[in-house]
Amino acid sequence: MKVLVIGGGAREHALCRSLSQDPAVTELHCAPGNAGIAQVATVHPVDQLDGAQVADLAGRLGADLVVVGPEAPLVAGVADAVRAVGIPVFGPSGAAARLEGSKAFAKDVMAGAGVPTARSYVCTTAEEAAEALDAFGAPYVVKDDGLAAGKGVVVTSDRAAALAHAAACERVVIEEYLDGPEVSLFAITDGTTVLPLQPAQDFKRALDGDEGPNTGGMGAYSPLPWAPAGLVQEVLETVLQPTVDELRRRGTEFSGLLYAGLALTSRGTRVIEFNARFGDPETQVVLARLRTPLAAVLLASATGTLDQLEPLRWSEDAAVTVVVASEGYPAAPRTGDPIEGLAEAEADGTAFVLHAGTAADGDGRVLSAGGRVLSVTATGADLAEARGRAYAAVDRISLKGGQHRTDIALKAATAQPTA
Repeated sequence: MKVLVIGGGAREHALCRSLSQDPAVTELHCAPGNAGIAQVATVHPVDQLDGAQVADLAGRLGADLVVVGPEAPLVAGVADAVRAVGIPVFGPSGAAARLEGSKAFAKDVMAGAGVPTARSYVCTTAEEAAEALDAFGAPYVVKDDGLAAGKGVVVTSDRAAALAHAAACERVVIEEYLDGPEVSLFAITDGTTVLPLQPAQDFKRALDGDEGPNTGGMGAYSPLPWAPAGLVQEVLETVLQPTVDELRRRGTEFSGLLYAGLALTSRGTRVIEFNARFGDPETQVVLARLRTPLAAVLLASATGTLDQLEPLRWSEDAAVTVVVASEGYPAAPRTGDPIEGLAEAEADGTAFVLHAGTAADGDGRVLSAGGRVLSVTATGADLAEARGRAYAAVDRISLKGGQHRTDIALKAATAQPTA
């Protein structure tokens, strides 16, 4: 199988790493890729938002499957352009990707499907926003209706800050605050069959103790030893399957990756948000635990044959990923600094480094090229061992001004017995 992955972040590196280990994959390509992806796939320059360019590249490569990683190309309809030339695509249509592209659309779908979520208002004026904030009270939750690379949500007890965020957006969804721990649950679907993966938890705030500004994610871990038994089946029955069924009923079939961000509240499980693609950095830990070869699963989603797959196989090991970000992230990330110690981080075979924002210079050096630069991932017999290995690998990497959280998976790891 020849596979083309679209994107150039750590999520796409995680996908490429898993696909490169799949014996069924005879050729692996990625566009535009990054310095790390180039070690496991042939990279190609392409405008990932241009469906015609992507479809043309897939045709020239003779791709048997195209995997669209990021949300922006999906919302732009890149998957539609590739399907139009007869190539199977893992990823929803532009119409179905509105589930992530518009918070208001997602709320409407959830209402139609009877999916439990926070009460909310869609606001387009300052007056509407003020009324909605007062209706729910603090803490205030204000979400940009459109794509914002994981950073369009403000949760604050400062009413003025909440109003300012609303004013900076064309349209916002203001909703009640959901208490309780958060869970990320991915599901692969072909528009009818829904196949849930293993749950994970990510860390959105920049600093230890969940302090600092919201980011695209500073780390993640899986499994969740504290999660209630039966959580995955409950979410499949009350959230994932009803959402896929509702979209199909509307004539907007969703195939690809459906990501449910969940809050386990005192009143039951509630959906915080939907995404239309693998989450970053949760993908890094979920795929690290997947033992079933990936390509056949993604192809079954793209060709409507998920019901014919054997059950997925999972490692009993735990996985932890720690994001190394550049100086100034998320407000004003510094780029262009050399990264040292990458080989040393992977030398003992207990951890691997996934590139997010990197580029290679003319001398073959790897440079920082984004806010989130690396995802350092490790597995172990339990979370304590996995996080120990991940942080040991982080310590071997040198990036001027680089920053990372030191508490990824700490509470979960210390709450369970260690080997």
